[in-house]
Amino acid sequence: MSEASGAAAIQFFRGVNEPVVPDIRLTRSRDGRTGQATFRFEQPAAIAPETMGDITGMWMIDEEGEMVTREINGKFVNGKASALEAVYSWKSEEDFERFMRFAQRYAAANGLGYAQNQNGDDTNQDSDSNA
Repeated sequence: MSEASGAAAIQFFRGVNEPVVPDIRLTRSRDGRTGQATFRFEQPAAIAPETMGDITGMWMIDEEGEMVTREINGKFVNGKASALEAVYSWKSEEDFERFMRFAQRYAAANGLGYAQNQNGDDTNQDSDSNA
């Protein structure tokens, strides 16, 4: 699955789709214009010893194109990489809507459920395989 066309995918290395599906949490400002999505990947293929390389970003790719974040942090347990956490931020309603279109395509491509908090404060999304 190294082709970027078609279904939505996440890549840490250009041309190589990450098979591990992350937990995704969204937060938004009260006015809805700014916010961030935090992706947490447990034991992603990108940090496996045989693929260890420089991770310079996380690309979110779908039929509309791609979005990228450079804010990537590794989590270590007993000196070994165990997880990756990436944060994608947006600064406008258009950027948020674009991200949500990607998130819906990614959820559909990976058989995930999607739920949006309707209380008007913050939007929280859990994308996990239990949905």
